[in-house]
Amino acid sequence: MPREYSQEKTRNIGIIAHIDAGKTTVSERVLFYTGVSHKIGEVHEGDTVMDWMEQERERGITITSAATTAFWTPTYISGDPSINSLAGQAGQAKNFEYRINLIDTPGHIDFTVEVKRSLRVLDGAVVVFDGVAGVEPQSETNWHYADEYGVPRICFINKLDRMGASFERSFASIRERLTPYAFRAQLPIGMESDFKGVVDLLRMKAFEFQGEKGERVIEIPVPEEMKANVEKHRRELIEAIADNDNALMEKYLAGEEIPLEDLMRVLRKAVIANKIIPVYTGSALKNKGVQLILDAVVDYLPSPLDLPPVKGTDVNGAEITRKPEDEEPFTALAFKIANDPYVGSLTYFRNYAGVLKKGSYILNATKNEQERVGRIVRMHANQREEVDEIYAGEIAAIVGLKNTGTGDTLCAPEFPIILERIIFPEPVIGIRIEPKTKADQEKMGIALHRLAAEDPTFRVAGDPETGETIISGMGELHLEIIVDRMKREFSVGANVGRPQVAYKETITAEAEAEGKYIRQSGGRGQYGHAWLRVKPLERGK
Repeated sequence: MPREYSQEKTRNIGIIAHIDAGKTTVSERVLFYTGVSHKIGEVHEGDTVMDWMEQERERGITITSAATTAFWTPTYISGDPSINSLAGQAGQAKNFEYRINLIDTPGHIDFTVEVKRSLRVLDGAVVVFDGVAGVEPQSETNWHYADEYGVPRICFINKLDRMGASFERSFASIRERLTPYAFRAQLPIGMESDFKGVVDLLRMKAFEFQGEKGERVIEIPVPEEMKANVEKHRRELIEAIADNDNALMEKYLAGEEIPLEDLMRVLRKAVIANKIIPVYTGSALKNKGVQLILDAVVDYLPSPLDLPPVKGTDVNGAEITRKPEDEEPFTALAFKIANDPYVGSLTYFRNYAGVLKKGSYILNATKNEQERVGRIVRMHANQREEVDEIYAGEIAAIVGLKNTGTGDTLCAPEFPIILERIIFPEPVIGIRIEPKTKADQEKMGIALHRLAAEDPTFRVAGDPETGETIISGMGELHLEIIVDRMKREFSVGANVGRPQVAYKETITAEAEAEGKYIRQSGGRGQYGHAWLRVKPLERGK
């Protein structure tokens, strides 16, 4: 069966940010504008597609990363940017549609594992910032994870409609705290309640977003009072782009006009090499700017073909590589395990090379165990789409693998390879947990085992001195969610509290004593005489 979409037109991206910067709101607009959903879900109303867990909707936060697939036709393909395709709503050229595999990640530090394992398998990222707060603590943590895995990224300064928002202040915080390679790709028109659109610095065009849901992208004249500022920042952007290509630099220094196609081509190369990080802006809640972010994802973030071949080791430890091609032996990394109440265990994986077919046998090279692929599904948040094959460069899930865990390498049995594992932070807090009733005791063990298989930063251990079961995680909220999931998903009641302290006594000073034992009860009698001297050792011995 031939591929419907080429790798060249595939983008595997994640949306990452500090909590409350608007990641899920951006994701919901992406789903609406690409035609995946016909209604925009709102975090504050608890009806989002990507935050599908009950706990997420109740608290208004993302707890687990959710994956989905959308298709996007760039706004500019018609040559008339006033026409928004809305995933080809006018039936325009299916050849221009791009497949975007999107992962929406949590922002809370307690669920940082979801960000790290997602960035390990993604090709690019959209980093969202609050237009009032700018760079926040978890923004820095996530940025460093992206640096660790060399993930190309673009920035989106969100919430410019809020009181106190400032594009320039937020941009300065990115430059100061994250990277000197950030450059303005857009400027906002207005601010706070007057925010109404953006100016594209590369195209020198201004846009408004009209319609009830901002679905129409309309070109407007660049405001007269902004023209000097626009020219200044456009020169900065073009100079940064030209700095990455000798031919463009010669044209720039000669004062020649550089064609837009050449600027976009070199900017794409620089973004993929992490030498330029373009900064966009808008307000996802007010439906402004999201379509142009999708265009930027297509234009500048890499396809699987733009990245170097994945490296791994064979059984002897020698380095081998796999190209992102269907003809290569199957090579994938399991990056997430989830328990689905309807189908059982789901193993999310990124396919780096080869084709995986339903019903085939694969090797878990990390554990040297064979597994059978019963069913393959593409995930749309908590919805599943059954497929027969998954090609190189795609992200999907296998149903029912028995022995595969997070970070395991899956490959063709005849061509074993082990990819680099994901290293997770150690838990920082522990609490005592015990079943509420006798009936809950056995079920609690099963529930904790399954939840620990899902989350590498969640640990379960027994305290040999007190006999208690101790659960450990990344924070109080993390463990609170675990206990809540046990109750809702596994019907297990549990009491939790602080672990008991097993108090011990020790010797603090040297002492000696003499003792005698004399007992005469007829016969030979009993006699004992002892001297005892004790003294403390050095601490730790």
